[in-house]
Amino acid sequence: MSLKTKIGIVDYGLGNVGSIQNMLKKIGYHDVCVVKSKNDFNKVSKLILPGVGAFDTAMKKIQDSFGIEYLKDQIINKKQSTLGICLGMQVLANDSEEGCLKGLELIDCSVKKIIVEEGTNLKIPHMGWNYVKTEKENLLMSGLENKDYYFVHSYYVDCHNQENVLMTTNYHKDFASVISRDNIYGVQFHPEKSHKHGMKLLKNFVELC
Repeated sequence: MSLKTKIGIVDYGLGNVGSIQNMLKKIGYHDVCVVKSKNDFNKVSKLILPGVGAFDTAMKKIQDSFGIEYLKDQIINKKQSTLGICLGMQVLANDSEEGCLKGLELIDCSVKKIIVEEGTNLKIPHMGWNYVKTEKENLLMSGLENKDYYFVHSYYVDCHNQENVLMTTNYHKDFASVISRDNIYGVQFHPEKSHKHGMKLLKNFVELC
């Protein structure tokens, strides 16, 4: 891990910032900045984009907090490694069935509602521990192939390019649970709630991605 590496947790009002910060401390990483203004982006080398709630609300809050184009500039032009978590992964997409606003359009995908058939014992939201299957080897999930993680979501990401799909999970049907493009990563589950496997994932992001 580079001594210059400093993690920024993007705080736009809809994420488990404290939980992620605590998990980073547990792996011995205390050099963390909670990013609340444009100036804070200059203090960090990598970004974690958390999120809990509705898609349109997230996009409005990102616009109000930093500006959508400003955030995209940090990720694309400054090439800051970025990890989107849960809703933070979904806003990386082009759009969502949950709302009418455009996403960040950083990975070519759309967010769709989970549909389960009547008569099954599956419920919405998809909540609890579930298996994550490796589709493509990658640094973020190094040493974490085919493990269980904690999910809470009613929508999933549908990638238009399967090359962006790193791992999948089954809930009535397979969906992308880990995606990436270049320096951008997204996980549908919550690593901050996934115990030792979540700790390992965050360690991989800090040290390898």
